[in-house]
Amino acid sequence: MRSVREFARGLAATDHPLLVHLVPIRRCNIDCGYCNEYDKVSKPVPLEDMLARIDKLATLGTSVVAFSGGEPMLHPDLDGLIRRIRSHGMIAGLITNGYLLSPKRIAALNDAGLDYLQISIDNVEPDEVSKKSLRLLDTKLQWLAEHAHFDVNINSVVGGGIKNPEDARTINKRARELGFSTSIGIIHDGSGILKPLGGPERAVFDDVMQLISGRKQVFKNLYSGIRSFQANLADGKPNDWSCRAGARYLYICENGLVHWCSQQRGVPGVPLSGYSTEDIRRELLAPKWCAPLCTIGCVHRVSRMDFWRKPQKQGPGVPQGSVSQAS
Repeated sequence: MRSVREFARGLAATDHPLLVHLVPIRRCNIDCGYCNEYDKVSKPVPLEDMLARIDKLATLGTSVVAFSGGEPMLHPDLDGLIRRIRSHGMIAGLITNGYLLSPKRIAALNDAGLDYLQISIDNVEPDEVSKKSLRLLDTKLQWLAEHAHFDVNINSVVGGGIKNPEDARTINKRARELGFSTSIGIIHDGSGILKPLGGPERAVFDDVMQLISGRKQVFKNLYSGIRSFQANLADGKPNDWSCRAGARYLYICENGLVHWCSQQRGVPGVPLSGYSTEDIRRELLAPKWCAPLCTIGCVHRVSRMDFWRKPQKQGPGVPQGSVSQAS
């Protein structure tokens, strides 16, 4: 019912964020070769700063706040932060690599009021590209199936140096066996731009997409089921869409700055503390140079809410080449 309420509110008005990814710590306990969103040294963002950011997002009318990183489960006050989100009536999410899950930790997340959790699993066996492997995480998945009171989505991937595309089919099948919702993504390059799929990758991608759209999966995949944009990306073709990053979707880094997304850090790169409805209105209408070949599914899906209204016009957008790229 809370999700239905926020969906209706999103249809009724465009002046508030639908989804915010909030980084409580940049450090991660693993290192994946394609990832530019972590380091090995950063300290957790102080509790008081995180609480202030959550409170600010509530004043902006945010629907969903999801923690990402780095690895957000490394933050010592994560459960309290989840409670703060829920105290404002917002939906609380968590994107994790899953390594730190245990029955006790899952119970604590239940008590804190977590609404949903997502794990992206890249392969069946770990390799030099990714340690997010099914073999290492399968016990964690079983614990989630047994103990979690929140929704769980398992995302499999193809492209981006993943050696065995068949792994995506295996991961998706296992997740469905455990009763989780599933999705599949195309891994972007270091700047968040498309890496087209080869023949074997495309075949696996099509098979998994068909499974996701099956009757038994429709209800579980209401959000991840928004996937029409992926067909073009799989073929290396651009999408014609209005990216609403900076408005309906916000990425808040560990320094408390608002960015379009994780791959365009630095734009607009302004403090959340001063972000306003006027900023949201500006970014809603501002075209994004990187949109045609963007693979970031959460931004695509959130932006679908407004595909039929407020068309973007050239002029206020940022020209290619002037964006501060992630390192």
